[in-house]
Amino acid sequence: MTKISLDGLSLPELNALKRRVDIAIATLSERRKREKALTKLHAVAKSMGFTVDELINAKGGGTGSRVAPKYRNPKDSSQTWSGRGRTPAWVKDAKAAGSTMEDLLISK
Repeated sequence: MTKISLDGLSLPELNALKRRVDIAIATLSERRKREKALTKLHAVAKSMGFTVDELINAKGGGTGSRVAPKYRNPKDSSQTWSGRGRTPAWVKDAKAAGSTMEDLLISK
């Protein structure tokens, strides 16, 4: 351990050093808590036949099935949209050109 001479430090320097020491202690405590939790997570995952990475990167419990498209781009029939999620640019362009969502429906 390095010995630090505090005798030559002013009160503001001592207070600054104290703040740095307090921060170092707090972050050390947090790191140790995090390491302990991670060790427990790895043990539980391993006992169930998984790794933590496999569990974190696993897909949700959905079936993975896609929703049938509801709208089709009249200018490019390969472009479809289910009506869910972000609105495609071609839908925005069609609406800006005066089309309605009913105009874009696949089956009217």
